[in-house]
Parts: sequence; structure tokens; C-alpha cells
Amino acid sequence: MKTGRSLSSLAQELLRQLGTKQDMIVPSPLMACKTSSAGDCALTIAASDAFAHYGITQLARRQLADKLKIPFAYFERMRLDQPDLLDSNINTWLQADGERRLIRTLDGQVRAVLSERYRRLDNYDLAENVLPILQRLPEMRFESVELTETKMYIKVVTPRTRFEMAPGDVVQAGLVIMNSEVGHGTLSVQPLIYRLVCSNGLIAADHGLRKTHVGRIQQTEEEAVTVFRDDTLAADDKAFFLKVRDVVEAAVSEASFLQIAHKMQKTQGIALTGDPVKTVEVLANRYTLNETERIGVLRHLVREGDLSGYGLVNAITHYSQEIDDYDRATEFEALGGKLIELAASDWKGLAQAT
Repeated sequence: MKTGRSLSSLAQELLRQLGTKQDMIVPSPLMACKTSSAGDCALTIAASDAFAHYGITQLARRQLADKLKIPFAYFERMRLDQPDLLDSNINTWLQADGERRLIRTLDGQVRAVLSERYRRLDNYDLAENVLPILQRLPEMRFESVELTETKMYIKVVTPRTRFEMAPGDVVQAGLVIMNSEVGHGTLSVQPLIYRLVCSNGLIAADHGLRKTHVGRIQQTEEEAVTVFRDDTLAADDKAFFLKVRDVVEAAVSEASFLQIAHKMQKTQGIALTGDPVKTVEVLANRYTLNETERIGVLRHLVREGDLSGYGLVNAITHYSQEIDDYDRATEFEALGGKLIELAASDWKGLAQAT
């Protein structure tokens, strides 16, 4: 499993961000973009006869382009080659746009441009409510936690719940909690299988809890900028976090764990009878792996010498540890979970590739 930061480092960064982030509901005509000759975009927001200026992250630029229906490739070309043309495009469409947007800022930069219906389930509140629940799990250990530009990850393992795939090949129960504050995915609680022999993590597909960030339209004055304060952001999520508690307990239950472990074990009986190189090529095409990733998975498959579905699953999750980007590494752990759910006909296309 990809190693992240320490739990104390995560807590410190969440607390730091709590003091610098800000959310606003802004009518589009009260925003304007100014791009420098070097391609640095700044968003100006007019509020109460004053102006606030913010940089814009790449994700926020993509979201702004999407909201204004400007193809992002063209957006970026204008930003780098014709900044005045970009500003003209953005500002014209902002003035014509009747929508209000949720603008999320952090460290003086716009980090997300979202719908006013976006329901904020923030990382600090989630961690504050979930960590005490996790710490009550038997013999629980935090295996990997991380905070990236787009998501927070909390991955835990409970060693007491275990299963032997084969003599000496033990897996343990765990779970992963993922959340995005910037519109980059749902809040989810998913079971996780942790393989001791190689520290691989596999995230089970289509299990657990998923909560979309969609809520009621925020009631604000149409022509005003509304800044949300801490007490406003702490909306009544008590019922939701009670549900998270129940899902956490279910995700690491023995029944749930054994169901997933048995599916994983069945892949030991799937022989990769075709060309391993072709098998990984089919996998790469099906799940959009780049060339470096394809070579990395093939290397682990050949090195570990297990030409079975189980070997392929473990080659994928083992390779995830080499990926620098934590978000992408986690996607590989989830890909392993997708494979153990494949139908026999889908496995046939992989196993018999020539």
C-alpha cells in the first residue's frame, strides 16, 4: 500500500487549513478574471464596495471553463498564448451567466468553482467525527493517511479479522475513507483487504457508503456575496455521521470481509493461459493505463511468477506502491477490487489474450 503522511501531520494540516480556507456564494457577474502575460490567472470578486483577488488552481480553472462551456484545451491555449482573449471570453460569459457559484478558497487561491447546490462535507469535520469511531475498532492501526490537492484518505487495518488465501498468504480486514472538498468525487467508506506478504491494499468495489456532495440551494440575497463562517459550515450532519459509524463497523465485519476475501481467493483458479504481455495490454486498454503503468504491472506479474487471476490482481496492487501520485496509487488499489468482481466472460478476454 502506498505510504502517506503520519496521522499527526494530517491533523496539523487539517487544522491549518481550517484557519485559512473560506467559502462564498457569488453571483457570476460579480466575478472577473485577469490573466498576466506569464499565464497566471487571478479572479477578482466584488463584495461590499471592496474587491478581493485570488489566484486560481488548475482544478479550479478546469471547473470554471466547464461552468462557462469553454473547452479546457482552448482555455489553456488562450491562457498561455492569448491571455487578453481568455479574459475577454471569461468575463463576457460571467456577465451573461445568471448562476451563482460556490467559490472555495484556500491560502489565497480559488481551489474550486462549484454549484451553489454543492453540499460541503469537509475533511476536518469528517476526521473529527470518524477518527474516534476508528480508534474503537479492535487492534486497529492507521496503515496510510494522506491529504492531496483533491482528496483526503484514511486507510486502516484491523489485524484480528484475517483469512489465509493459501498457506502463509494471510490477508486482513480494513477500510478506506475518501473525501473531496473540491468536487473531485463522493465521500465514500469502502472495505479494504490488506495482504501481509507484500503490504498490498485492495479496495473492494461497490460496497460501503457513498455520499454525493449535493444539497439544497443556499438561501442568499441574489446580488450579494455570502461568506460562510465556521458555525454556518457546521451544519446538522449528526445523522449522517451516525450512518458513517454504522458503515465503518459493517465494512470491517467478519461477514463482509470473508465475502470479499472469498471472491479474491477464487481468482487463484483463473489461469492466464495466453501471452502475459498481451494480457497486460488488454488490461491497460480496458482500464486506461499509460505505458509506464503497463510496464510496471507486467514487471510485477512476471517477477512474482503467478500467472493466474490472483497473480494479476496482486501485480496491480503491488505496483501501486511505486506510483508517486497518491491519488493514482489509490486508483490502482481500487482496480484490484474491480478485477475480483469480474464475470467469467470478462476474465476470459484477459486470461486468453494472444
